[in-house]
Amino acid sequence: MSRSLRSSLRRSALLASFVAAVVAAPAARADDKDKNAFKDTGTHTAKDTHGAKESKLKPTATETLVKLVVVDKDKGPIKGIVVEMKGPDGKKYYADETDETGYSELLVPKGQKYDLLYVSLGSSDIAATTTLEDKPNFTQKLTLRYKGFVFTGGAKDPPRFVLDGVTFDTGKAKIKPSSFPRLDTVVEFLEHKKSAHVEISGHTDNVGDPKANKTLSENRAKACRDYVISKGIDASRVEAVGYGDARPVAPNDSEEGRARNRRIEAMEK
Repeated sequence: MSRSLRSSLRRSALLASFVAAVVAAPAARADDKDKNAFKDTGTHTAKDTHGAKESKLKPTATETLVKLVVVDKDKGPIKGIVVEMKGPDGKKYYADETDETGYSELLVPKGQKYDLLYVSLGSSDIAATTTLEDKPNFTQKLTLRYKGFVFTGGAKDPPRFVLDGVTFDTGKAKIKPSSFPRLDTVVEFLEHKKSAHVEISGHTDNVGDPKANKTLSENRAKACRDYVISKGIDASRVEAVGYGDARPVAPNDSEEGRARNRRIEAMEK
């Protein structure tokens, strides 16, 4: 092996070690473990970071100004993402939607450990964890890279999320109280993603009259919509649709399959 080749290999190894030291790869979904990266940059360069417009917020003696940048490895900045930071006491802090540069910002108490999550209609899995500097008047930049993020608004087939835990009595459209926490995640999503509109859809199995099933599915979707609106969400942002038994997700030849088909779904439009 030539001296120049050995030198090149050593440089590559050093570079790989450096990247591994500053970039962690927490998982937002189990199947995306190798697609996410997080970088915490608490240096003077953070002060100069801003989005399409100049920063509106300033750090204080007790609060760190967190500047968030969300990017896709291949497609660049991601617009319209809401990041939640959850403190050790369970209190949640929300940034506004990221702008066209993938940027948003928020103020949170300094010196604490936070879980960062993407606010979604689906499960809210931790995207990253960081501990902020315990310094007054400090600005910290957090870069969240997400490979495989589902874009809505441009995708042909936006993802539909089953609202697991939303249940009704047999043949009825009255929501059971145990369903409220899951519906509250839809409320949270709409509260913080101001540009979003959501379709809530009802689905049944194929037992009984198809027309009656469609009516039941519509009434159940409307009941869920009514709940979301009752929490202060503008009615124009939530649509209720009933599909009856027209869109099964499992065969209707077993109780397990029929149970899966009796569901409520939510989709960002």
